[in-house]
Amino acid sequence: MDLVELTKSIVLSLAKDKEMVNVKEFDTDNEDEVLIEVMVSSEDIGRVIGKDGKNAKAIRTLVQASSFLKENKKVKINIDSY
Repeated sequence: MDLVELTKSIVLSLAKDKEMVNVKEFDTDNEDEVLIEVMVSSEDIGRVIGKDGKNAKAIRTLVQASSFLKENKKVKINIDSY
């Protein structure tokens, strides 16, 4: 499973409005870095980020661990709402 699909599956499990979830990978200037943009509905942003950012941190930790096992790249995940 690639990093975008892993991120999307985790976010989909948290979001209520699953049709509004959009996860994309963007190019960065640094080859050793991956930028993943997560877009969710405004109603789901709190659920995905979690209290004190705990869910967002957990998502980043899981995806980063998966990256170290495969590609060994630094992962940055931005979470925003529509």
